[in-house]
Amino acid sequence: MTPIPLRWAAPAGLADCLRTNAPLWECLHRFAALKLPDWYLGAGCVAQTVWNLAHGKTPTADILDYDLVYYDRDLSEERERTLTHQARELVADLPVELDVKNQARVHVWYPNRFGYSIRPYQSTEDAIGTWATTATAIGVRPRGRDLEVCAPLGTDDLFNLVVRPNRVQITPAIYEAKVMRWAARWSSLVVRTWDEGVGHPGCRRLDDPSAPGS
Repeated sequence: MTPIPLRWAAPAGLADCLRTNAPLWECLHRFAALKLPDWYLGAGCVAQTVWNLAHGKTPTADILDYDLVYYDRDLSEERERTLTHQARELVADLPVELDVKNQARVHVWYPNRFGYSIRPYQSTEDAIGTWATTATAIGVRPRGRDLEVCAPLGTDDLFNLVVRPNRVQITPAIYEAKVMRWAARWSSLVVRTWDEGVGHPGCRRLDDPSAPGS
């Protein structure tokens, strides 16, 4: 199997898909002005734009939020709050709900939100590689006139409308909750079971449930 490069220029099909989502495309080009370290726009807003087009829906339909991620070694909540405010101000005229997260500090708040601890991410790309499904583990950003893509698990499942769990960090319950919401909105999605997922279950958790003696 040929290794997937960590970053590469977007296939024309992906860029064409995302261009139809005018708010997303505008966000991409405005966010460059923030000069955030190692930033991407990604996850659901990218995958769900593709799903919307495949289902004959408006490109922006049912997208709850747009995830802007970056990697800043300043782990203060105040710094993240400041950058979040700046990003939201930059796109205040667009119909988007923006979620801004410094991937370097996710491990700080993750236990309170999800009930277990995770290993710190080493980069934004490292973080994207842990996202919940193969289709949504994707980030994009402009690179000149092209689009740069980070999709550590590839894009085959995304374009084939396959929802497959990435088991390295999430739990089966988290996966099932996402699947239930998505399947109700995009009826042609092909949902794979937890056992059909990728990644060693829990390997990014500090309490790896599959580790010997756990």
